[in-house]
Amino acid sequence: MKIDTKLIHAGEPQPRYEGAVNVPIFQSAMYETGGEWADKGVRYIRYNNTPNHDVLHAKLAALENAEAALVTGSGMAAISGALLAHLSPGDRLLAHWSLYGGTHLFLTEELPRLGIEVDFFDAAAPETWEETMREGTRVVYVETITNPLMEVVALEEIAAFARRHGLVSLIDNTFATPLNFRPAEWGFDLSLHSATKYLNGHSDIVAGAVIGQAEAVDRVKRQLKHLGGTLDPHACFLLHRGLKTLAVRVRHQNASALALAQFLEEHESVAQVNYPGLPGAPDHARARHLLDGFGGMISFEARPGVAAPLLEALTMPIIAPSLGGVESLAIRPAFTSHAGLSAQERLKLGVTDDLVRLSIGLEDTDDLIADFARALDACLMEKQTMA
Repeated sequence: MKIDTKLIHAGEPQPRYEGAVNVPIFQSAMYETGGEWADKGVRYIRYNNTPNHDVLHAKLAALENAEAALVTGSGMAAISGALLAHLSPGDRLLAHWSLYGGTHLFLTEELPRLGIEVDFFDAAAPETWEETMREGTRVVYVETITNPLMEVVALEEIAAFARRHGLVSLIDNTFATPLNFRPAEWGFDLSLHSATKYLNGHSDIVAGAVIGQAEAVDRVKRQLKHLGGTLDPHACFLLHRGLKTLAVRVRHQNASALALAQFLEEHESVAQVNYPGLPGAPDHARARHLLDGFGGMISFEARPGVAAPLLEALTMPIIAPSLGGVESLAIRPAFTSHAGLSAQERLKLGVTDDLVRLSIGLEDTDDLIADFARALDACLMEKQTMA
């Protein structure tokens, strides 16, 4: 089946529960251990094995052509659970130097307290990777499209490097979604998602997902069984519902983001646009090779003094963190997603105070571009008047 069909039909129970077209919410913390479920062991919400969980696990695995999947209580539960399931005291993690701020803080603040060291490397420069290997390196971690600079690193080579050195390869596939990239097809062991974003798509739940090799997913499941990072049945229901429109949402967001990025690239109030779909982007050739679409995320470096008034002047995008919903969102990462880092750390990562990150929603593309044109022109006129 093509992915559009999988989104609707993969993993659905057969026969359907009491004939219900939509899987009901099984709002029960525990289940009888006998009867029809006896062969499946103890069913309990914290064990991630209720009927609502099972349907999602089967569907998500099918979407990325992977062996297994697991939903979690948040994207950070997926990330932390996957890392802790595959790292022990004395081990080392190899991670791309530019990551989501929450991930970066977990790597630099929490893992060292557990006796796990982190080595940062440039995942776009394969010629430097051998020298980054240390005794005890067990896991390599990257993002499909990096947050917030929208880089596409050497993903195919990363997966091969991991196999060659016996490393477990983890990739955060949130920005790309299974529609644009399926890590299992390229040799990654585990794909991680903040399902709060595109997978759900409606900005109304917090959830995560782990997708990949069955043995690796099972390790994460056992880890989260102890940590308690479970998704509740009602959130499972909403995520299940949201997934069914993923294809139509993401295709519109891909196209709209490309059009807006092309517009921003030509505006004199914008110094640089970061979007892998632009022909002039440093990673464009690699992105075309790896991705089926370039995603709905854009970031750009505004001219000095433009970022703050621009966000005030925009009427369509909501100024709010997160991403992947039906409404467009705009933030300045230095004051939101990466605010927990020091100013020096942010500058090292390329996150300046003038950087603006956009999550493109489902509004009409022309309307969105018109809103940015009006707001940017107003900022430009104000600067000229002040000069």
